[in-house]
Amino acid sequence: MISTLQENVAITLPENGLEEKLKLAKEENRKLTVKLGFDPTAPDLHLGHAVVLKKLKQFQDLGHQIVIVVGSFTARIGDPTGKNKARKPLSSEEVEHNAKTYINQLSKVIDVEKTKIAFNSDWLDILDFSEVIQLMSKVTVAQLMHRNDFNKRFAENTPIAMHELVYPILQGFDSVKIECDIEMGGTDQLFNCTMGRQLQEVHQLPAQIVMCMPLLKGLDGKEKMSKSLNNTIGLTDEPNEMFGKTMSIPDSLIDEFIELTTDFSPEEKAVLTSRIENGENPMNIKKLIARNIISQYHDKVSAENAELFFNQQFQNKNFEEKSFEPVSIAIVLNHLQNKTTILELCHHLKNSLSKSAVRRLIQSGGVQLNSVKIIEPDQEIELSKGLKIKIGKRSFFELE
Repeated sequence: MISTLQENVAITLPENGLEEKLKLAKEENRKLTVKLGFDPTAPDLHLGHAVVLKKLKQFQDLGHQIVIVVGSFTARIGDPTGKNKARKPLSSEEVEHNAKTYINQLSKVIDVEKTKIAFNSDWLDILDFSEVIQLMSKVTVAQLMHRNDFNKRFAENTPIAMHELVYPILQGFDSVKIECDIEMGGTDQLFNCTMGRQLQEVHQLPAQIVMCMPLLKGLDGKEKMSKSLNNTIGLTDEPNEMFGKTMSIPDSLIDEFIELTTDFSPEEKAVLTSRIENGENPMNIKKLIARNIISQYHDKVSAENAELFFNQQFQNKNFEEKSFEPVSIAIVLNHLQNKTTILELCHHLKNSLSKSAVRRLIQSGGVQLNSVKIIEPDQEIELSKGLKIKIGKRSFFELE
């Protein structure tokens, strides 16, 4: 049991903490409270989030209590999360919308019916100013400066706002309020999670242990998977999109994807790894990974159909031989003029991308109209039936 719970965990603090917590729970005949906090800063979850969620599911399957703490207060503050500037604070309406979307998507990995959902605005909104000052007095500036991004920004004379320094304290206070036993997060959350340990001890509570999962790299193979970097595979992506994105990962990410995104058994993972080491075509392994991912978040039939679609789309090199998604020209004309720009048309068809992202895609040669590459975003076109549009590597549309 312990070996399963420790699988793929990057950091456990203290090192023997999990064994001690499990032993204590057994002696006291109770469930452990396992916390994951998130600020609903974007409405979509992706495979990077799922790395932590799947570890939570293991605890849940063993009968422990999962508590998801929604940062309904802290999201309105903004946290640098390892970046060199504060994250943009959200409005109450944005927080509410994103939180609902997050919670719905959690059901793709964990049993939401057995999960407690808590909103930290329930206890943070009611703190008066003297209580805030008392809470802040429990932590020194020197301790806060141990956080890597704060330390780096201070050394580079980059501004650090006071509210950013308060953020880790508020996250730690969440652990006090729910009397957390284990806090989960990515390795970028190590400092904030350890703040919970400190504040629990100050409040005469048993200190939680911290378990940090590795950060899954995104499709670029360099940065961590992040919505803001547009390098994600979303948990709600359509099967064809999931398959195509997985096939696009660099070969250097195959081992990482086998370990962190699939639910193959340890023995099956070892076999796949050895096949790569023995020189098998990486494309074969990527297809197995893609099918496994789609089976987890959709179903096996969808995975099989997505592979067939991929083979048809990308083994046929001729533009005309691709499979184009039919789009009603009447519906398009409800939103656009008969004469419009290629930018407006592509943004309408791929509204998951921002206009600036679409503009970059066009300028880089990623868009074709009737097999002709277009690189001028503001070029005017006339909409007509039979117009075929390729957007990026995996999106094909035809007006009808």
